[in-house]
Amino acid sequence: MTRKITVGIDVGTYSTKVVVSEYIKEESRSAIVGTGLAESEGLRRGYIVNFDEAVKSIKKAISEAERSSRVKIKRAYISMGGISLESLIAHGTAIVSRADGEVTELDVKKALEESEKNLGDPKNKKILHSVPVRFKIDGEEVMGRPTGLRGLKLEVKTLFIICLEQHYEDLIEAVESAGVEVADVIASPIAAGLISLSKKQRNVGCILVNIGSETVSIVVYENDTPISLDVFPIGSADITNDMALGLKIAPE
Repeated sequence: MTRKITVGIDVGTYSTKVVVSEYIKEESRSAIVGTGLAESEGLRRGYIVNFDEAVKSIKKAISEAERSSRVKIKRAYISMGGISLESLIAHGTAIVSRADGEVTELDVKKALEESEKNLGDPKNKKILHSVPVRFKIDGEEVMGRPTGLRGLKLEVKTLFIICLEQHYEDLIEAVESAGVEVADVIASPIAAGLISLSKKQRNVGCILVNIGSETVSIVVYENDTPISLDVFPIGSADITNDMALGLKIAPE
């Protein structure tokens, strides 16, 4: 029987992590069947500065995951962080196309496309995710999905999660150079939010802070939707180095 295997790879500044999961149909759940961990080399503040060293770290983590899971890894989803990751807000509008005023998926798509155009042209940036935060019909806020409701004008407030295009391309090239096809890329704070937070927590509103080695990422949730995201160029290594300097001892 064909096994339903999913692989995730997170290339961090301190470590590169790989997790292999298998979907168990009889139990309607996924189970982790193997993991791999390697010290990261060639990264600074979450982005690649030495390509060959980064590839070597990825290969080592993949090899360890293959041994523990007994699965040959060919394809994976990539988690991406780094200081180039940020969020921007843009608004878009669309005139409802149907004569009876009913909002359709096409109207929603047009409004989202308009919000992307209004984002402008962020130089050297790539859009990772576009998340509709709020809809309005004829100036009144919509609680839930707008499709099926009636009105003349649809408005949308959209959160765009973007990153440096060069960083994105380098990460994909590094993973592919390690012999793994990239299925998709997800912003690491969003991936962490899906695992670390319950749906109830994301609904009532919360902030998820991830303190890494050289970066701190923050993502804000409200109504089960990310409404803000940012990454700061400071992390636990900076705290360690400051303490070592103040106490006049070696960082180790």
